[in-house]
Amino acid sequence: MKNYNFFQKLLHKLCLGNFFLKKTLFEIEKISFKKKIADFSNNNHIFITSLPRSGTTILLLFFYKSRRYASLIYRDMPFLMAPNFFSRIKIKNNIEKKLRAHDDGIYYDLNSPEAFDEVFYNTFKNDEIKENLKMYINLILHKNKKNLYISKNNNNYKRIELINSAFPNSKIIIPFRNPIQHAYSLLNQHKRFCILQKKNKFILEYMNLLGHYEFGLEHKSWNKSTNYNNFDDLNYWLEQWYIFFSNLSLNYKANQSVIFLSYEKFNDKKYLEEKILNKIHGFPEFEFTFINSIKKINLDFDKALLKNCSELYNQLEYSNV
Repeated sequence: MKNYNFFQKLLHKLCLGNFFLKKTLFEIEKISFKKKIADFSNNNHIFITSLPRSGTTILLLFFYKSRRYASLIYRDMPFLMAPNFFSRIKIKNNIEKKLRAHDDGIYYDLNSPEAFDEVFYNTFKNDEIKENLKMYINLILHKNKKNLYISKNNNNYKRIELINSAFPNSKIIIPFRNPIQHAYSLLNQHKRFCILQKKNKFILEYMNLLGHYEFGLEHKSWNKSTNYNNFDDLNYWLEQWYIFFSNLSLNYKANQSVIFLSYEKFNDKKYLEEKILNKIHGFPEFEFTFINSIKKINLDFDKALLKNCSELYNQLEYSNV
């Protein structure tokens, strides 16, 4: 997005920012392919959701590497509402892998999966989402010639009931991370994107078009803050962590389709087998290498708040056991 020319920027704004055009593209897609697609709504799809910086992208790449799952990829941009129709137009060449704007060691190219389905959710009202969600995912599966879908969308924590209803045999994976390390990572990414967006206005526009308000100049809180409202304060992100996971734990710790997964144990093969692989039918075994990022933190923080977060973190470790 840093190097997009004028016409590429204009095309992205038209295809992702115009509700009428997005709905029209989706209707064209449905009319063109409705009779060709199968219904995969009862299959074992995977939906990954959580706060960002909790390992959601790593998990997405982990599953996608198996080649069993279909997802939206960078090559689908900006025609996300009609992935089959525009896949026939060969206008993109492969590009070398590039480091993400997050500067977190994760690289991507045109064939890399990413959290693009938020564009679909932002296009329709609630009733329209329920009506069209199965169709949209079946269309993505048809385009990729797969019968299993994987999504990494940090906003899907708000749609767990909808996902359960539409895809009853799917799993919703919610990774959680050491709260102080997680809050510090969120704070750093927020500051980083504020700088990037001030330097390049289109980065801000691009993130808004995709529905990404996790960081940056137009950051939107996941929950209403109780004591901390300053986005440049570590305590704000720590409090958001506590409210976010308190709500999810309260509402979904007994839900058998929801799997809480510890970021700090991503390299524990036995843990992964018990928490994920044994619960996902027919998943093939392969190696998973992960480096746990631990930073030294020299900022002041609310120790009582961290104590509450740490207690909740320990409770989450024993969820769905």
